[in-house]
Amino acid sequence: MNENRLRMLEACGQSVWLDGISRGQLTSGMLLDLIDHAGLSGVTTSPATFERAITGTSDYDQDIFDDALQGKKAAQILDDLIVTDVQGAADDLRVVWDRTNGRDGYVSVALSPHLARDAEATLAEAHHLWDTINRPNILIAIPGTLEGLPAIRRCLADGLNVNVTTVFSVTRYEAVVRAYFDAVETRLVQGDAVDCLASVASFAVVPVDRLVNQTITEKLQTTHDPVDRKILAGLAGKVGLANAKLAYAHFAQAFATSDDWWDKLAGAGARVQRLLWTGVSTEESGWTDLHDVERLIAPRTVVAMRPPTLEAFRDHGKIGSDTAAEAQDEASQVIQSLVEVGIDWNTLAARLEQDTISDLASTFDRLVAEVARKVQGFQGKTSATRQA
Repeated sequence: MNENRLRMLEACGQSVWLDGISRGQLTSGMLLDLIDHAGLSGVTTSPATFERAITGTSDYDQDIFDDALQGKKAAQILDDLIVTDVQGAADDLRVVWDRTNGRDGYVSVALSPHLARDAEATLAEAHHLWDTINRPNILIAIPGTLEGLPAIRRCLADGLNVNVTTVFSVTRYEAVVRAYFDAVETRLVQGDAVDCLASVASFAVVPVDRLVNQTITEKLQTTHDPVDRKILAGLAGKVGLANAKLAYAHFAQAFATSDDWWDKLAGAGARVQRLLWTGVSTEESGWTDLHDVERLIAPRTVVAMRPPTLEAFRDHGKIGSDTAAEAQDEASQVIQSLVEVGIDWNTLAARLEQDTISDLASTFDRLVAEVARKVQGFQGKTSATRQA
């Protein structure tokens, strides 16, 4: 009998979430099967995952048609499609949420990327989406931009579960943890419960390597010093993992029982804000397919995998205990080497944040346009039928 490797990750204290959901996975029972038999305990969504689902299938056409008959616009229809899928996934995962007493079993749903720099609009839309979906086991995904941090703090203080996304540097991650601590403390001062508040901070790996590798290639064209060239070449494909390991080091320190601030909050029942590893597919990195996943195993963390990576791990993933804590000195040296060759990682992280938000906004706009195109197609067919 084959070992259930996802269950083995669970035994190490790491939760496995699916990166993306589709209507077909819900109606076919695939998601429930992964939950019941593979150990899946959560789902993340984004404009990109919904674009693949809605554009690539006809599964949503009937709902689009029904909403169009009610006179709804494309953006409203898209909201309805997303809400329906998230509610369905949350209902499937409710058994996990109940079994783990709210520690797991969540669905993360993103706001419009166009709100990433607007704290007040983010706060209002987060509350609207929370109330509309009306499920206790959802996370509102909010970008961890400087502008977004106040909204994240307020949402958490108001009792909304939050997934802090687009976190690319340890410096920004430190600010995210402080925002979480502040929010929990605010709830305590207000006399509100903190033991039911859930939050994760998403840290991407491959997108970091993609940008750093591009920067290395550009710098090699103007760098002639053989020592610097050797350092640059040796950094390719290593920065994303090193950056994640350093984030884990800060996580372990911040949420240690020896930390006075966290000790006080934990004593009142607060939950750990878990790190969520995302963007761990290594198809473009030159490493083995599970290179990053296998090196970021740690208790009190989550890993979100797209279906191909999930299936690869189920087939041949290697389990290690707390591998995220290994090679910390090497990770520090990787980041230090960037400095030595004149690459400022914080500057690159800011660029990656902006590029990611811009890409998500473009994807979101394409998605709205695709829904509008389908609506027009239905209307055209309806008009032609009436004329006939």
